[in-house]
Amino acid sequence: MDKEQFEKQKKVIYEFICDDLYVPMKIKEMAVILSVPKSRRYELEEALSALMEEGKIAVSKKGRYFKSKVNTVAGTFTSHARGFGFVTVEGETEDIFIPKDKVNGAFHQDVVQVSISPRSSGKRREGAVIKILSHGLLQVVGTYEASKNFGFVVPDNPKIGHDIFVMLEHSKGAVSGHKVVVKLTDYGKKGKNPEGKIVEIIGHRNDPGTDILALVKSYEIPTVFSEKALQQAKRADKAVSEADMEGRMDFRAWQTVTIDGEDAKDLDDAVTLTKEGNLFCLGVHIADVANYVQEHSALDAEAYKRGTSVYLADRVIPMLPHALSNGICSLNQGTDRLAMSCIMTIDEKGRIVDHKITESVICVDRRMSYTNVKKILEDGDSQIIEEYKEFVPLFERMKELSAILRNKRKKRGSIDFDFPETKIILDEKGHLKEILPHERNVATKIIEDFMLAANETIAEDFFWQQMPFMYRTHDKPDSEKIQKLSAFVNNFGYSIHIGQEEIHPKELQKLLQKIEDTPEEALISRLTLRSMKQAKYSADCSGHFGLSASYYCHFTSPIRRYPDLQIHRIIKDCLRGRMDEKRAGHYEKLLPEAAKHSSEMERRADEIEREVEKLKKAEYMTRHIGEEFEGVISGVTAWGFYVELHNTIEGLVPITSLTDDFYEYLEETYELAGEATNRRFKLGQRVTVTAVKADTMFRTIEYQLSEKGGEQNE
Repeated sequence: MDKEQFEKQKKVIYEFICDDLYVPMKIKEMAVILSVPKSRRYELEEALSALMEEGKIAVSKKGRYFKSKVNTVAGTFTSHARGFGFVTVEGETEDIFIPKDKVNGAFHQDVVQVSISPRSSGKRREGAVIKILSHGLLQVVGTYEASKNFGFVVPDNPKIGHDIFVMLEHSKGAVSGHKVVVKLTDYGKKGKNPEGKIVEIIGHRNDPGTDILALVKSYEIPTVFSEKALQQAKRADKAVSEADMEGRMDFRAWQTVTIDGEDAKDLDDAVTLTKEGNLFCLGVHIADVANYVQEHSALDAEAYKRGTSVYLADRVIPMLPHALSNGICSLNQGTDRLAMSCIMTIDEKGRIVDHKITESVICVDRRMSYTNVKKILEDGDSQIIEEYKEFVPLFERMKELSAILRNKRKKRGSIDFDFPETKIILDEKGHLKEILPHERNVATKIIEDFMLAANETIAEDFFWQQMPFMYRTHDKPDSEKIQKLSAFVNNFGYSIHIGQEEIHPKELQKLLQKIEDTPEEALISRLTLRSMKQAKYSADCSGHFGLSASYYCHFTSPIRRYPDLQIHRIIKDCLRGRMDEKRAGHYEKLLPEAAKHSSEMERRADEIEREVEKLKKAEYMTRHIGEEFEGVISGVTAWGFYVELHNTIEGLVPITSLTDDFYEYLEETYELAGEATNRRFKLGQRVTVTAVKADTMFRTIEYQLSEKGGEQNE
């Protein structure tokens, strides 16, 4: 019996037990009434067992089943270092609080059954763990501390409040200070620590790179490819032959460039651009990764498992082996490469009046960096202009078309947040050198605009072909969050038009335009971003709110994103006439789960990238304790306010350190207000702070308001 049939059977049995005429009965009696033959009685037992685990039914001592009177649910337990925790139930927005004395041995990430207490007026839901259904964590990353006859692993994850006991014979020779992976053999109970055995020594905590590798292990991100996948990649890494080019459009004579960061190695997109009269011909050429990574191959399995490449401060963990990502699938200068091309004819208003999607062969004439293109287009650097003089007209055309496309998106309401990213600079030994803000420039915007155009064109084409496809979707914000944002910006004299409890992205774009270069810009921009939902992958085309686009997908990075690779396969099947009913059915079955998994892997990658940034920022600030900095208040909470420095490093000024008054948190205006002095601390306010503490273990930074203080608002 498959999962769907099993769920249907459970539903039937539960409805039977809930019937008003039902009296508690044993399995035998139930089987007779429900006409379940002896040979299939085990299915009835399994369904009853599952309903019991979910807390929907209970069984008496005499084996009679009845509807449970206790309100119970199953969910995932998230522990807190102080002993309490929360249970998240799939499909529900509110977590269930579990007090310390009602955790009942649940370990972080366990799937548990919880009884929910009657809710007091205005209070959040509270409950007690009544059963551990399964353990979510099988191993933990932490720091080993040796004792004479045993050792302990102190978990890196602060949510795990217990050290893990390790017998000496299970220590694998680890010494104090080693970062290790410990496999849990006992999850502990009241008065008894969890136990485990060390399965891997990552390195000493003082060695460069060990801190980041420990995070990689804790997020369970695969770093090693299977031998079979490596062999497949090695076999694929051969020069493009005449046979490979057969049946493809040949664009090798077109002036072609790649534009990437100086240190980029996987160059998977190239661009061409010509202009005749008022019409531009833009070519976006993407490495034909699907030609080398066949569905169901070992390479495909590895790529699917990872979902995305992960970019960290000192390393890239690629989705595909380097033989592909830095080799045959990298559009290197002066080499023939197979590509998937989207050729778009665009008029002077930015409308795509014609397009062609095709398999192709290209040859990149010049590998350009964002920095040098910026020097040509913005800085007027005569030396760089002379070096690339034959390409300067191409870059001028790119700048012209980029502005047209951006203006068109702006008119329809596309929202463009321009917060600086963080650039972490390490030396050749992996030691931290500097942290700087990484601003977008004319060159990064050109590539962004061209890739967006191709992604939209591809998505719209396949939507109207009614083909199974994987889209990039971004849902409308929750009306409650938008109402809160609207109420807040009214305090500054701004308004948002909300029609029938829905908002058009143009309204948020207009707001961002109005606040540009005002003192409240940082404040309102951040709150607007926080009101938005998270983008995801989907087999259904529901549009992209942030881009104000009806059709959008990810087509342009199949080297580093699995959805793009999946899309390339669909396009190939259509171009080659293979998309018959059977093939379409295959994709319709496959895509929803692939989209869900890819979205989860993307979130995992985003989380570890953020954690590595926080780690390196904490490390950087350990060298600057006692120093004074100017910053902007980037967050206000009941426990203090966060300050972001020019180099993007954020830290907390605890409310307990503000000793000149008693401060109250005003949730409606995101402010801390002094009771006696009416001194205010609010989002976007400039302040001067001193670094007082930085903790690389917890990845936290603490500031103190300097004597110079900050702006006062009477």
